[in-house]
Amino acid sequence: MDDPLVLFLHGFPEFWWAWRHQLPVIAEAGYRAVAMDLRGYGASDKTPRGYDPFTVAADVSGVIRSLGATNAVVVGHGWGGFVGWSAAVLAPRQVRALAAVSAPHPLLLMRSGRPRSVAQVGWFQLPILPERRLLAHDGIHIERLLRSWSAPGGQFPDAEASRRYRAALQVWPAPHCALEYHRWFVRSRLRSDGRRFSARMREPVTVPVLQLNGGKDSALAPESAVLPPKLVTGPLRHEVLTSAGHFPHEESPAEFSRVLLDWLRSLPS
Repeated sequence: MDDPLVLFLHGFPEFWWAWRHQLPVIAEAGYRAVAMDLRGYGASDKTPRGYDPFTVAADVSGVIRSLGATNAVVVGHGWGGFVGWSAAVLAPRQVRALAAVSAPHPLLLMRSGRPRSVAQVGWFQLPILPERRLLAHDGIHIERLLRSWSAPGGQFPDAEASRRYRAALQVWPAPHCALEYHRWFVRSRLRSDGRRFSARMREPVTVPVLQLNGGKDSALAPESAVLPPKLVTGPLRHEVLTSAGHFPHEESPAEFSRVLLDWLRSLPS
């Protein structure tokens, strides 16, 4: 219980199992490694609402405290990184440091996507049809998404990863819940809650930050990792895994774990 807590947050369309390569490595290094399912995914509650960053950041804060810790290093990929950035500002006492994996700062996210991924998020705004597509043909579209965002010619997803991720999003209403994160982000742009979130996120992140990206990410533009200095005032480190795509923790797990562990060891105790 006295080991420093490292809390892993998965992205879309995965669940906690995405961190299977990192959990034993980080635990063996003397940390308390925990991966959670975000609200609406996997074994978590699939609530009718609550997919805004205010609520999900509070979820993360509550999980940290429920584990008997006062704070944690948060490692978030994709939308899990979006939640991690949000928690670092909205629940700063619980976030000791942040590793954002393939996850631009929320204020930069709208202009960070490549045209194909932007079109995909636009498609997700439609009612019902995206959910049906994720469910159709035993979830084959989920595998296609994973493959299209990964490095060309890579081995991810393999048969087991495809089976697990497809099965996890077949449990209704998981597809709807997963898409609600995308929908809130786009539809809140002109609403008061979206404006309030943007105003809060202009506050700088003062804890150490690791930004880790894949060099062959087909979902995010390379410039998405360039942060204006005013958004992070704590120590900032940027790493690129040149052979990986949007899922560096799964495509290059050994290299990813090495970089993450090196950064963790550099943090103040």
